[in-house]
Amino acid sequence: MAYAIDLFCGAGGMSEGLIQAGFHILFSSDINADVQRTYMNRHEQLGLHQGVNTYFHRGDIRELNGNMIREAIGDLEIFRDREVPEIDAVFGGPPCQGFSRAGRRNPNDPRNMLFREYVRVINEIRPKYVVLENVTGFTDTKFYGFIGVTGHQYEDGELVPNILRHEFELIGYQTLEPRILNAAHYGVPQRRNRIIVMAYRNDVAAPVYPEPTNTDDTALTITDAISDLIRDENIQNPIHEENTEYQVNSIEGRTPDINGNPIHSNGVIHNNEISAHQQIISERFTLFREGEDGAGLKHRVMTEGIDISNSPALISHCVDKMGIDAEQVVELFRAGNVSKENADILLTKKNIRTRLDRNRPSATVMTIADDYISPFEPRTFTVRELARMQSFDDSFEFLGKRTTGGLRRRIEVPQYSQVGNAVPPLLARAVANEIMRVL
Repeated sequence: MAYAIDLFCGAGGMSEGLIQAGFHILFSSDINADVQRTYMNRHEQLGLHQGVNTYFHRGDIRELNGNMIREAIGDLEIFRDREVPEIDAVFGGPPCQGFSRAGRRNPNDPRNMLFREYVRVINEIRPKYVVLENVTGFTDTKFYGFIGVTGHQYEDGELVPNILRHEFELIGYQTLEPRILNAAHYGVPQRRNRIIVMAYRNDVAAPVYPEPTNTDDTALTITDAISDLIRDENIQNPIHEENTEYQVNSIEGRTPDINGNPIHSNGVIHNNEISAHQQIISERFTLFREGEDGAGLKHRVMTEGIDISNSPALISHCVDKMGIDAEQVVELFRAGNVSKENADILLTKKNIRTRLDRNRPSATVMTIADDYISPFEPRTFTVRELARMQSFDDSFEFLGKRTTGGLRRRIEVPQYSQVGNAVPPLLARAVANEIMRVL
C-alpha cells in the first residue's frame, strides 16, 4: 500500500486521481468549510472514515506542522496495533490567485507565501515524493523580499520556479524541471494547462512526467463528455445515439472504494439543475455561434448583421431603448453597419461570454457559472456538466450553495467554484501513476 497526504485539497479532484492510482490518503487539509463538506462526504462514500482510516484537517496551513500531521495519522484506528508507515508522497496545489494570468497578478499577494508553507510542511514530513500543481502563471512570477524555510534570502525579482528548486535542494530534495501539462492530453475533455512540479528525496529514484495519451487531434470533445445530458430530446436525438466510453466510465465510476469497487451512479445525476434564465438572456445566448465569444458576436452584429426576427424579448427591449418600431429594429440589425451603441443595447457591454464548440474539448472550466454557453442549448452549463468536463465521476456529489456572488465570494466556495478550482482527476491520476511506478 502506498500512503499519501493531500494539502490544499479543495473538493477533492487531486484525491480522486490519487485513489484511482492506488494511493491511500491518510491525511488531507483545506481551510474552507464548504469544500470540507464535499470532500468528507465523498470520502465517507468511498469508505474513508474520519479517525478510522483517514483524517481531514480544516485550517490554515500556517498553523499546520509535521508533528500535528504525524499525531493525527498515528491516532487512526488502522494503526492502533502497528507502526505508522512512512509517507510515500505529498500532493498539493497552494492557492493560485497571486500567480494567475486570469486577473491582476500581485507578487506580494500573501497567498503566494503559502507556497513557502507547503515547502515547510514537506521538510517536516519528509515524504519520498512531492507533487506541486499550479496555474501556468507560476512559471514567470517573481518574488521580492522572499525568505525561504531555512532562512535563505533570495534576490528581489527571483523567478518562483528557481526559488522552488533551490528550496527543495536545501531540504534534501531534487526536482524535475517544471512542466506544463494539458489535461486534454490525459483523457480529460478540457483544454486546461497546469504547471506540475515533481520532487524526490535524495535517497529515492527519480520519477518522470506522464506521457500523453491523447493529442490535440484525438482529445475528447464536449460532445463525448456530455451529449447524454442534453435536456431537449429534439436536440439530443440526432447527436447522442449511445453513451461514449467516457460517459460510461463517468456513470459506472472510476474511483474505487476502500474495497476496490467503483461507485456506480445508479441513474442518479447529482448537481444537474439548470439555471432559470430570463427569456431575453436565452435569446441572446441563441445569437452566438459555436466557438464565438462576446467580442466576436458584437463585431459580427456591427459588420455582417444578424437576424433577430425570432427573438421577441430582444426586439421588445430594443424597441423600448431605441424608440423605433419592431419592424425597423429587425431590419436595422439584419442589414448590418450597426453602431456600437445599438450593438450594446442588443447584447449588453459584457464581452467575456463564449459559446463553446461541441466538437472540441471544453475551454478551461472556470468558477463563475455564466462565462460559458452550452453549444447544444441556449443556457449556461450545469455543475454536473462542468464536473464531467473536469473528469469527476457522476457519483461525486458537490455540496453547499450552487453559486454565490459579490463579497460572499471571498469566504464562500459554492459548487461551481469547487468544480472550477479542482485538479482534473484524470490528470491527477496520470501524475500519481508515475509516482506509483517508481515506488
